[in-house]
Amino acid sequence: MNRRRALVTGASSGIGECMALQLAERGWDLVLVARRADELARVAAAASANGADAEVIVVDLATTSGVEQIEARIADESRPIEMVINNAGYGRFGKITELDAAGESNEIAVNVNALMRLSRAALIAMAPRKSGAILNVASVASFLPFPGFTTYAATKAFVRSFTLALHEEARPHGVRVTCVAPGYTPSGFQTRGGLSPTSGQPSFMLTSAEFVARAGLDAVEAGRALVVPGLLNAISARILGALPSGLQRRAGALAAKFTR
Repeated sequence: MNRRRALVTGASSGIGECMALQLAERGWDLVLVARRADELARVAAAASANGADAEVIVVDLATTSGVEQIEARIADESRPIEMVINNAGYGRFGKITELDAAGESNEIAVNVNALMRLSRAALIAMAPRKSGAILNVASVASFLPFPGFTTYAATKAFVRSFTLALHEEARPHGVRVTCVAPGYTPSGFQTRGGLSPTSGQPSFMLTSAEFVARAGLDAVEAGRALVVPGLLNAISARILGALPSGLQRRAGALAAKFTR
């Protein structure tokens, strides 16, 4: 039986790890991409235990060479990729005047530039086959300006808008494109960003990485353009998206007060 192959960035922990392992359970082979070789090896071993062939690529997607390496892997028709999951990304909490400029630029490189280029490479490779899928990970933060997460929220707004537009571009080619926009999901993301694991959010607003991964994979299989996992998160996103810009700013400022 021919097994489909998915490439997952940011596969060493959190949502990316859960997506990779759930794909292995669903009968997919994997190309796992991240910076941490030891953690990637651990995820690859777990995927292999579920019968998946797990290829590991250790790169930094903040670098041009790293992005080019993954673009080349996506373009390799001798080992075709049927799904690309752009999960790699991070955010740093704090006033932008107190965060170093290089770090903010690095965040944009990973969250925006790498995602755009790998999505583009995926569509170029998949369109002639008239099949394939791209799943990009945004955030509920993409629905409002978020002081203290200023750059992160802006990058995720790009991801959501870009992915929804790409959904329409790709549809005539038989390629499914989906954006998953999770709410607060306890994982290594918060620690890296200087936050507590729950970011000051009440438990009923939290979603697990396993739940988010399943919702995203189910949505891309169904051909949905956008999914916000969790009923309360989905309701919040709908309300936030409908607010006038002034109220969005105030909502973002209020959310920042409860984030820690």
